[in-house]
Amino acid sequence: MEKMLMYLNGGIFVKNFINLLSNVFLYKKNNPTHDFSLFESPNEYTPIPNDINDTLALPEENIFLNINDNLNYLKVRYNSLINSDVIIRKFTLVANNKKYNALLICIDGMVNSDLVNNFTLKPLMQKNKIARKKNLPSNVKQNSKFDLETYLFNTLIPQNSITKVTAFKDLISQVNEGCCAILVDTISIGFVIDVKGFSARSISAPNNEIIIRGSQEAFVEKIRTNTTMLRRIINNENLIIENTSVGKITHTQVAICYMKNITNNDLVAEVKYRVNNLDIDSLVSSGQLEQLIQDNPSSAFPQMIATERPDKTAEHILNGRVAILVNGSPYAIIAPGILIDHLSSPEDINLKNQYSNLLKFLRILATLITLLLPSIYISIVTFHSELLPTELLFTIAASRNSVPFPVIFEILLMEISFELIREAGLRVPTPLGTTIGIVGALILGEAAVSASLVSPILIIIVAITGICSFAIPDFSLSFALRIFRFIYIILGYMLGFLGLALGLFIQLGILSNLKSFGVPYLAPYIPATNKSNSVSYFLKPMWKDEYRPDFLNTKRKKQEPEISLKWKYMKGK
Repeated sequence: MEKMLMYLNGGIFVKNFINLLSNVFLYKKNNPTHDFSLFESPNEYTPIPNDINDTLALPEENIFLNINDNLNYLKVRYNSLINSDVIIRKFTLVANNKKYNALLICIDGMVNSDLVNNFTLKPLMQKNKIARKKNLPSNVKQNSKFDLETYLFNTLIPQNSITKVTAFKDLISQVNEGCCAILVDTISIGFVIDVKGFSARSISAPNNEIIIRGSQEAFVEKIRTNTTMLRRIINNENLIIENTSVGKITHTQVAICYMKNITNNDLVAEVKYRVNNLDIDSLVSSGQLEQLIQDNPSSAFPQMIATERPDKTAEHILNGRVAILVNGSPYAIIAPGILIDHLSSPEDINLKNQYSNLLKFLRILATLITLLLPSIYISIVTFHSELLPTELLFTIAASRNSVPFPVIFEILLMEISFELIREAGLRVPTPLGTTIGIVGALILGEAAVSASLVSPILIIIVAITGICSFAIPDFSLSFALRIFRFIYIILGYMLGFLGLALGLFIQLGILSNLKSFGVPYLAPYIPATNKSNSVSYFLKPMWKDEYRPDFLNTKRKKQEPEISLKWKYMKGK
């Protein structure tokens, strides 16, 4: 006992206790023993001007005349001693009875080996002689001079896609995309050959934008396959597909697609300006690009259309919009994207306008229910119970009689639980996702009511809200409405209908001020237009839909003549 008192009095116990807490909660530097930590790693990237190893900013270095200089440059650039998939093949070719040293560079797995071996290396490595006709005039024979560059380009490389480059930056960029490059001694030009052959996912049915009547093809991760699908739908030479790259490290290929004879030139110029003026290291998806080029990144509402369907993309391109494809992403993003676009489904144009307009009306109703139903319930229960019929009021009061918590706790508990079930259903394997959603909701709701944590009518409110959120065709808009639903719940609990009216007024003002690539977000209603050719959210009969959207200010206003059903109205004329 005396020793324990001395131990405590000496402060040793307190000191050891403090050391224990500091070891658990405070960061300490590593001991000299091998204990790795990235926090203390002194390795920092400091770019050196004109440094050959600076891969973040390729120097504007031209290809050398000497093949050994080119070989050494590429070996250092690609770190050939440690990079196992980079192939640098030296060989000798014969032209005009003279031997030339050459090299081929490509990345294993990115190229088609048969094309490289049989249609690139084989013709070059065989002994070839230039044929000269003996019956040519003497002055032609004397003035004609053997040009190795022309000979290689026109005779020895039997490929349909060959590009000449003079800078290493262009050569390396295309090799990284899956091409191979040929460099020959005494020539300061590189021949880049398109021999891409990496594995890619085949075209399949859409996973998210499922429709009953319409195309069953979806974009894939390979950008050239996606542009081909657009070309198959729009069989017109005015479809322009411009390629660019984004990212100082990734050099991600981006394709900007539009109709030259329809799309407004200012819109095309604005899209290209934003895409080409991004100073970032990497870009791996179209979702990242959407966040970088939209007008108001802080707004929760989507300002561009994201779709995995080529037919929907082609429809918007033909209406005068610009589509952007990103290599490695199975989604296209389309500009501009306004509110009515996110409430439309690709199936609308495949149905009669009566059917489509009914579905469009249901989507508007589902949007309002998703956004406001829980907040209206909490406002009525808390502040405006006199609005309910007496029998319904007594039913609600009786159902909440055994619930010890305020209504705000009930509704937040169920809303958060529903969001968790929805998220869990998306993350688990597909066969289990539906099971988790249904069983989880049933069990959780029944258990919550049995435990008197929530009232039965609240389960109905949350279920209706969740079902309506699934009726919104655009995932991004649905997500935005789910976020604002919680804000309206808090406003309804604090101020009742006054809070809801205040929130709607502020939100309407914000949306009215929002633009997407120069187009008002609430167009064509705010600002209103008196033009007879104004496009509405609800569809006209297809044979009366003469004009393209006026807010896009397209070059060609009309998409069909006044009388398009010539078989019906022009008979006998």
